[in-house]
This record gives sequence, C-alpha cells and structure tokens, in this order.
Amino acid sequence: MRLPSPDTPLYNHPLPLIESWLQTQGCTQDKANASSWYVRRNGWEAEIWMDIEEIRVRYINAIAGNKDIQRVFPYSLSRQDIEDAIFTGP
Repeated sequence: MRLPSPDTPLYNHPLPLIESWLQTQGCTQDKANASSWYVRRNGWEAEIWMDIEEIRVRYINAIAGNKDIQRVFPYSLSRQDIEDAIFTGP
C-alpha cells in the first residue's frame, strides 16, 4: 500500500501507513506503548504520541536549562505540514 499524496490530511491515512511513515522519518516505536514514538536527529530528540485527535510532540531539553517544548498538531493537517513542523526540530 502506498502513502497518499503529501497534501492529504493525516486523518485520511490508514494507521499502518502512518506508522511506516514515522519509521521512514527515523522514529522508533515504544514496545510497551504502540502510540508512543521516539526520534533523535542531529542536535535534537523528541517523543511523539499518536493521540485520538492529534499528534503530540515533546522536544526533549530543547531550551537552555533542560526545558522541554511541547507542540500539538491536529490530524486535519496534511502529512507534509506535519512532517515539516515536527521533523525540522524545535
């Protein structure tokens, strides 16, 4: 099965394709909690949660003083918009 076009809202993606997309972004799924993901990129790391109505992201130690940044993105955004928002870092 192929991913819908990047401008398709994320709520129009089957869950297995969303999971595959997260894996291609370098995310690893929490074995104890299937809705929780982790990603580490050059210079930042984040936890991603697939909630019922939105994706939540917590960038770990993103601000001086080891403070986290949290962001929330509704599934009504396109996959490309969510990708751009999450994977460019805090």
